[in-house]
Amino acid sequence: MSTDQHTLETRCLSSLVKVFADEPLRERPFVKATALANETFSFQIAYRAKQLLKSIRVRVDSELSDLTTVRAVGLVPSEFPIYHDHDEYVLRTTPGLYPDPLFPVHEEDGLTGFPNQWRAVWVSVALNGQAKPGVYPIRVVFETDAGGKLAEETFELEVIPAELPEQSLIHTEWFHTDCLATYYSVDVFSERHWDIIDHFVRTAVEHGINMILTPLFTPPLDTQIGGERPTVQLVDVYKDGTTYRFGFDRLKRWIDLCDARGVRYFEFSHLFTQWGAKHAPKIVAVENGTERRIFGWDTDATGDDYKQFLAQFLPELIRFIREHRLEGRCFFHVSDEPHSEHLPWYESASGWLKRFLEGFPTIDALSDYAFYERGLVQNPIPASNHIEPFLENGVPNLWTYYCCSQYKEVSNRFFCFPSARNRIIGIQLYKFDIAGFLQWGYNFWYAQYSRRPIDPYRNTDANFAFPSGDAFVVYPGPDGKPVESIRLEVFYEALQDLRALRLLESLIGREKTIALVEEGLDKPITFKEYPRDAEWLLDCRRRINEAIQANAPR
Repeated sequence: MSTDQHTLETRCLSSLVKVFADEPLRERPFVKATALANETFSFQIAYRAKQLLKSIRVRVDSELSDLTTVRAVGLVPSEFPIYHDHDEYVLRTTPGLYPDPLFPVHEEDGLTGFPNQWRAVWVSVALNGQAKPGVYPIRVVFETDAGGKLAEETFELEVIPAELPEQSLIHTEWFHTDCLATYYSVDVFSERHWDIIDHFVRTAVEHGINMILTPLFTPPLDTQIGGERPTVQLVDVYKDGTTYRFGFDRLKRWIDLCDARGVRYFEFSHLFTQWGAKHAPKIVAVENGTERRIFGWDTDATGDDYKQFLAQFLPELIRFIREHRLEGRCFFHVSDEPHSEHLPWYESASGWLKRFLEGFPTIDALSDYAFYERGLVQNPIPASNHIEPFLENGVPNLWTYYCCSQYKEVSNRFFCFPSARNRIIGIQLYKFDIAGFLQWGYNFWYAQYSRRPIDPYRNTDANFAFPSGDAFVVYPGPDGKPVESIRLEVFYEALQDLRALRLLESLIGREKTIALVEEGLDKPITFKEYPRDAEWLLDCRRRINEAIQANAPR
């Protein structure tokens, strides 16, 4: 609450509220919750000034102060919030400024209160098992530059004596190495580039991303036909006629870096082009002392040249995997998002790879059940709005994904969607025992088809291609470090919900866990049917925590 209503008005809110500068704040205060001992718990405090106030200081007074971070919720533009035929589960559809990036609050600048505009700070408490069970008041004080108190809010967090189990879901958000080099104007795989990669991998892992897209060769993803993305090839290739040699030093460095940050799985980039598997990815090689592109859009994927290349490369890669004891951690791709008309090409590509990849899982985003039915992909990844045939047929180790096309009924994380629509995915992944989740845009900072770079602080829709929020969940920050987003944090809350449900299942069983989640609902939860209410989601998590506390061994 404010100490002077004419100076600064404040209100404590949940992490599921999006505070718009040009809208009245209608949400009720949210002032207490529970969390498990190793969770990261977040809430917000909205604030509004009557007149321009600069250099507002924010101070946390709590036994949890050392575990608490306060960030300012920034605003970024969206010119293309959503498609014309969207459903009704949206916050707004107008272009304008949307809350998303989470900026550090610098001591020398503080916050700015704008006249009659609601803004917000994001408060995260990373418990990390460092707080004893109990109730902790978290007092957040807003002060002038001179130390005078403008307002304060107190949030009460109860730490429960139980810990989330390790995440079992395999989760990948496609990591675009070339976008990092382009934005920061550094040479690919220079020492500075490796430093930047390290920062972005670290943030990914801290938010439940435990699989990293690994560019054996430049990934043939979202690339204009006939165009090229910057070369980000981890494997050195040397060509002598029809004979090839390979160097894996950079790949080894990549794996060592990822291992150090806690990455569990490596998702090798696609070995055939997107939308049909008709061509080879861009591959460069040294031939007669000169580096040049040897495969790409002009390469027939079914031709002998590329097949013979793979016949020499894949056994060497498998030898590298086994030498470094990476079995069980490596996944392969054929081609991204093939459709029924691409079956002949995909079948040819898949059949050739099977000769060399026996025992290694192949995963691909595709939603036509025929690809799986014909044995062309071991682990299909159907979109969340096309998953029903795969569920009905009991496909084992089933994954799912969403991208720009999943904008009706199902969960997603566009700027204009409520945060509850982002977070509900955790409960859905649990109920349907989903083994993996894929999303294509961790940091895609190019225009569609990688035609040119964009500034993600000004262009949030890949140059009017995808609704804002589809192409990235982190922004490029200073010093080569990422700026996180509301959407990244809320998705991580969904992953924590999933882990909490796994814990509860270990205590009371799966049937009772699902019954507790669906208690009082008119219809069972599906990927398309679920409560459209943030308060329901917060209350559901409260009930899960209470059940864990009541049933955990003492």
